[in-house]
Amino acid sequence: MSKKLPDDLEKFRDSYVEMFGTLPPLPSARFEFSGEINPEFLRVSEQLRAGAFYSKALEMKTTQLILFGMLLAEHNPVGAQAHASAARRAGASWEELHAVMELAAATGALWAANNGGSLLKALRDKEQAK
Repeated sequence: MSKKLPDDLEKFRDSYVEMFGTLPPLPSARFEFSGEINPEFLRVSEQLRAGAFYSKALEMKTTQLILFGMLLAEHNPVGAQAHASAARRAGASWEELHAVMELAAATGALWAANNGGSLLKALRDKEQAK
């Protein structure tokens, strides 16, 4: 068992429970290990997270919906599920979550078309320039 974390790190850890209803396994392991090995790194990384996740510009529901979509598009099902749950806790409807899923699906499908089209155009332009 690791030693008690400093108060500021305890507050950061508690923010996960507030957001998700529980401390998820990945942050839990990070707090336990980094809190013992390099608490300053943990502090800096949690300050980054807090600055991004608790924005004055976006409400929590919107933040969680965005994170859900980003993690879904990155093929991170564990993170996407956690943030979908956090979005629900913040008041997101099933329709809002589904709309975000639709956006992630569309951007994922269009990525190949957009980048493939650009790549092929550049290749054709290069061939034609010879």
